[in-house]
Amino acid sequence: MESVAPKVTVVVPTYNERDNLPKIVELLAALAIANLHVLVVDDNSPDGTGEVADTLAQSGPIPVGVLHRTVKDGLGRAYVAGMTRALSEGADIVIQMDADLSHPTEAIPRMVETLTTTDAAVVLGSRYVAGGAVASDWPWHRKALSAWANFYVNAILRLRVKDATAGFKAWHADTLRAIDVEGVQSNGYAFQVEMNYRVVQRGMTIAEVPIRFEERTDGVSKMSLAVQLESARVPWTLRFSRDAAQPSRVRG
Repeated sequence: MESVAPKVTVVVPTYNERDNLPKIVELLAALAIANLHVLVVDDNSPDGTGEVADTLAQSGPIPVGVLHRTVKDGLGRAYVAGMTRALSEGADIVIQMDADLSHPTEAIPRMVETLTTTDAAVVLGSRYVAGGAVASDWPWHRKALSAWANFYVNAILRLRVKDATAGFKAWHADTLRAIDVEGVQSNGYAFQVEMNYRVVQRGMTIAEVPIRFEERTDGVSKMSLAVQLESARVPWTLRFSRDAAQPSRVRG
């Protein structure tokens, strides 16, 4: 009997991304990955992104699901909602990817291969391992801030990864269950850090593959002062929190 390919669900949170969303779906379809699905998590975008997603769900080149949320309460909450839905719908592998075209879809096959052929619990698309790069048009102060953020997080939490704030990841479904993804409370970059911390605290392995991170070309960045402040505070909260460090049963 021919084996069934694992169900791979790409979770894409959106807020005012009507121009980028069709491009992302086309790029994902071009990968020709068996059993690949997209789950759009739209936070009631006023520009009509939700309607664009519904159209893609009806006539897109690959299966597209849509989760319409009525409250815009941050990227982390959108990812938690999307990942939880993906798990409930039988995903074996969950990819988290932003909607601004900064994450190169062509890296997904290597990420999935690394996830399925090594002991990695999660694979990061990393800007800071050999072969990775940030956008060439980033100003020097943004490059410095990104490098400092990774140093800061690793100094406090000892994650031992090069790109601790990476938002492009491939997860085993069992990993998301083991770290209790529904219990993650952080947003923004802090969400990425908390997810990584939960993996490390449970003795699981994080792998990194190189990507070239691109600056968005359409739409507006969602980074705010509140997100930056949370990103500075959360590593300390995690370090002294019992809940995040609580071990749980993982897959054998």
